[in-house]
Amino acid sequence: MNSPNQVTRRPANQTLLIDADDTLWENNIYFERAITSFVSYLDHRVHTAEEVRSHLNQVEHDTIRTHGYGLHSFRQSLITCFQQLTDTPMTDEKHRRIESFARSIAEQEIELLPNVAPTLSELATRHRLILVTKGDQTEQTDKLHRSGLAPHFTAVEVLPEKHHQAYLSLASHHSCDACKTWMIGNSPRSDVNPALSAGLNAIFIPHDFTWVLEHEVVNQPPAGQQLLELASFADLTQHF
Repeated sequence: MNSPNQVTRRPANQTLLIDADDTLWENNIYFERAITSFVSYLDHRVHTAEEVRSHLNQVEHDTIRTHGYGLHSFRQSLITCFQQLTDTPMTDEKHRRIESFARSIAEQEIELLPNVAPTLSELATRHRLILVTKGDQTEQTDKLHRSGLAPHFTAVEVLPEKHHQAYLSLASHHSCDACKTWMIGNSPRSDVNPALSAGLNAIFIPHDFTWVLEHEVVNQPPAGQQLLELASFADLTQHF
């Protein structure tokens, strides 16, 4: 992985594929708060908070297979986890209370990460910017609209999953020159590794609260490809 101290400004007209959640704006911290509230509400007599959280992680992993990403899936995961870990019946009141944890996320204002707006504004003067996120189409589109960042992007792609084939298809659809295309994001599993496997370059911008299901060892780039790790989104202007 190239050191951020070895600054080389890339030429203009690169294609920058940019992740949204926890790259442009805060996202997972709100889920973490909701999960903390859920675990406290469950108040399990046998399992520790850590064990409940571990079980919820597995439930989420399973739920995503059938329901995809987004608040609907998260809400279902909370309900399923509650049902699996307690012998008490799921009353209407309990159902509403559990749903309120997911609803609290939807009610959050968009909180941009530091210097995102001016950095995108500058990058857009020199490069093609495409938003590449995954999740629920309506939810992600709404967040982009509320963020005020939409004018900086020439295209928006909301994918059901970000994997090797998805990046190949996206690069073909947008006529991306692989050697001049970079996927930028905080997730090794969804942003960095599959983009590299698809022949693109990647930029890893770690976030302290990246979702545990997105954790993965960052792969080394194949010969002829590049991988950068930057401390913040604003550092992009030093390289692009």
